[in-house]
Amino acid sequence: MENQFDAIKKDIQSIIDHMAIKNFSEASLQLVQVSDVLDEMLDTSEDEVVLREISKYQVLLNHLQMKMSTKE
Repeated sequence: MENQFDAIKKDIQSIIDHMAIKNFSEASLQLVQVSDVLDEMLDTSEDEVVLREISKYQVLLNHLQMKMSTKE
């Protein structure tokens, strides 16, 4: 599970990097992919610690989504 969170962190950093260079289309595609992974993890996990960690990333993705929608 820890490896999945490491990959998610890298993907989120990539989303932020794309937003910084105004490549919103690629950032949006990656955001959807990461969101799908988190949703799948949420559906299959019962561990409270993991569920809390997933929710943190979901909040961050929602914030990034709002930022992108105001910039596009």
